[in-house]
Amino acid sequence: MKALILAGGAGTRLRPITHTRAKQLVPVANTPILHYGIHSMVAAGITELGVIVGDTRDEVMADLGDGSKFGASVTYIAQDDPLGLAHCVLIAKDFLGDDDFVMYLGDNLLEQDLEAFVAAFSLARAGDQPPAAQILLKPVSDPQRFGIASLDDDGHVVKLVEKPADPPSNLALVGVYLFDREIHDAVAAIEPSERGELEITDAIQWLIDQGRRVRTEILTGWWIDTGKLTPLLEANRLILETIERQIDGAVDEASIIDGRVIVEAGAEIINSTIRGPVAIGSGTRIVDSFIGPYSAVGDDCEVEHSEIEHSVVMERSKVLDIPRLEDSLIGSDAVVSRTKRKPRAVRLMVGDHCQIDVE
Repeated sequence: MKALILAGGAGTRLRPITHTRAKQLVPVANTPILHYGIHSMVAAGITELGVIVGDTRDEVMADLGDGSKFGASVTYIAQDDPLGLAHCVLIAKDFLGDDDFVMYLGDNLLEQDLEAFVAAFSLARAGDQPPAAQILLKPVSDPQRFGIASLDDDGHVVKLVEKPADPPSNLALVGVYLFDREIHDAVAAIEPSERGELEITDAIQWLIDQGRRVRTEILTGWWIDTGKLTPLLEANRLILETIERQIDGAVDEASIIDGRVIVEAGAEIINSTIRGPVAIGSGTRIVDSFIGPYSAVGDDCEVEHSEIEHSVVMERSKVLDIPRLEDSLIGSDAVVSRTKRKPRAVRLMVGDHCQIDVE
């Protein structure tokens, strides 16, 4: 089995951060979002990875390299224009060949064990009625924003529709799909939607209309599309909930480390309180400050005379003299500091290389 990982897309909902970086490489708990999906693939025994890249291809390729650091091999497939998920399958045909494959949206995070999902498809493929596809579904409160599936009384998929104005159900397609080679016939047969895209929901519907079986599973854990600030911070919180305490950096006697906290080697904590779950990156210096729950501070940062809670601060950034920074995303190489007037709590989304003086 192979994997097709989608790492294109402009990430407009996360601007200004994505003006200067790929949305799939924004860190959650100090690890790029895309890495979580790749680690899941490798854990499931899938090591041949095709990665769809777009305008941010140089950054993605520099980060992933040849895939060897993950125990995998990576083939890059360029998508010049965002023409839909089914278009990604279409342009990846030479890489995928006749192999079964998992398609994974690189900016999605999910709690469920991908290994078990893949194993269930492989087992079903060995049975008397092998499915041509397998989809993962999750009940949502806003089905108008997603591809939606409707099922019959036996739990079989009968219809799929993309972002319906009048949803037939609340079961959204999660960004993980499994296919056999027949999906290539499907993506070649469908026409672009009104959005001008080749929709993967239309391709799966084509399989259903041809009498092919589409297997479903209902997601039991959480699933987050990290394309906006609020869900990205929620993903950061959920990942930090899973960490174990690990103090490899230097902590002075005047500091307090409370709970599940990671302090990477080379970090310094001076006269500060860190209350977990929190991740502090290598080379970061925390002085006379409080880092509260659900915060991740990246490598080589500087935090002085400040409080941070429920926020992501990316590598090489500085937070100086800020009484309280919360619910915020600070890009890399940024400086957030205070002017003469003392501010209340601030909530910010700051792009890379910016300097912000808070009044």
